[in-house]
Amino acid sequence: MRANSLALRLFLSATFWTIAILAITAVILSGLYRRGVERAFDQRLEIYLRTVIADLASPEDSGGRFPSSLGEPLFELPLSGWYWQVTRADEPDVRSSRSLWDGGLPLLETLGVPADAGGSRQGYVDGPEEQRLRVLERKIDVGAGGQFIVAIAGDAAELDGDKRAFDQALFFTFFILAAVLLLTTMFQVRFGLAPLKRISASLAAIRSGRAEKLEGNFPEEIAPLARETNALLDANKEIVERARTHVGNLAHALKTPLSVIVNEAAGRANDPLAEKVREQAAIMRDQVARHLERARLAARLSGIGSVTEVAPVAHALARTMEKIHHDRAIAIEVHADDKARFRGERPDLEEMLGNLIDNGCKWAKSRVCIETIVDQLNGSERPNVRIIVDDDGRGLSPTEREQVAKRGRRLDETKPGSGLGLSIVVELASLYGGALKLGNAPSGGLRAELTLPAG
Repeated sequence: MRANSLALRLFLSATFWTIAILAITAVILSGLYRRGVERAFDQRLEIYLRTVIADLASPEDSGGRFPSSLGEPLFELPLSGWYWQVTRADEPDVRSSRSLWDGGLPLLETLGVPADAGGSRQGYVDGPEEQRLRVLERKIDVGAGGQFIVAIAGDAAELDGDKRAFDQALFFTFFILAAVLLLTTMFQVRFGLAPLKRISASLAAIRSGRAEKLEGNFPEEIAPLARETNALLDANKEIVERARTHVGNLAHALKTPLSVIVNEAAGRANDPLAEKVREQAAIMRDQVARHLERARLAARLSGIGSVTEVAPVAHALARTMEKIHHDRAIAIEVHADDKARFRGERPDLEEMLGNLIDNGCKWAKSRVCIETIVDQLNGSERPNVRIIVDDDGRGLSPTEREQVAKRGRRLDETKPGSGLGLSIVVELASLYGGALKLGNAPSGGLRAELTLPAG
């Protein structure tokens, strides 16, 4: 799951940057192309402008008339979008091409458009019939003839058409390029993260008890991670084994002095002090056994967990309890799911389940039923295995159910036992992250529902 999440984040990041870079590049290329097209268009207008200026500066060569077409038939066609206009600066005298008909061109000078270093002005204006025009305008002085403002206008639709065609071609080209890049990125991400996904699956197998270390060949970049992970697993296993050894040594070191104290006190039967020593020594022995068991289980849980099949344990304990309670003819039924697996060690499962079955047999009239269910509770990521033990005894009230789970509490002194069974089940289950719940069985007796992590 984490490898897939990393792959998704990398792909989304690559997608974002790919689209952003291509979009910025497209905007830059579109702007450069538009400026290039405008320069080419302005050069075309410049040729027409120079022709008009030449005729204006040499009226004797043109017979006193301006050329009407400038070699371009569009200047003859009314409202064609191509116009020239000559305006005398000091008089309201305007001459224009035949295509301008009875209209006129607004002057860029009056619109506040600044002139360039050569004295020319370029810009866009609205012409006749709401045409959008690209205008090139220049002010000239012909000496005795006076000053004139010469303007040449061309239809900007040509510019917009070229620009639109280029943008469409650019869009489709970049769209295909983006698709190819994203597919390549997806392949690279999936291929590049495949070893991490293998490591994730191997770690899940190790945690569930199906493997002991990372195995297989990994790329050169991932191989050090695999080696260090295996080294960490070996070190963790060594620490757990050392902890178990220390726990065992401590158990022997404490039990021997306690046994000596109890034996010495037992030799003084009528001594009140000896009786008190035996009483306290028994409490100490119980506390030592309890805390050593906790330490043993905690050390076991800190290592890599093993997996135990529930069905074989349940059937084996059922056969054993039938023999132990054969004098009462207790029938034990087992309905175990073969897929039920407990993520823990077999001795701990035997201790928990054995206490529950034994308790059910003590209180049952004739029948005890064991059922295992694998499910997923409370939306947790890991599935749980539920082990349900029902008996057909008298059952327990809510108050009694609260009491029996407490250490050393017994509701019926005539029944054999020390009152520690259910409390041990509660402690072991809690250390594994599970729980024990007592309720009413359908048969009228007690239902003990043990929830444990599934393997």
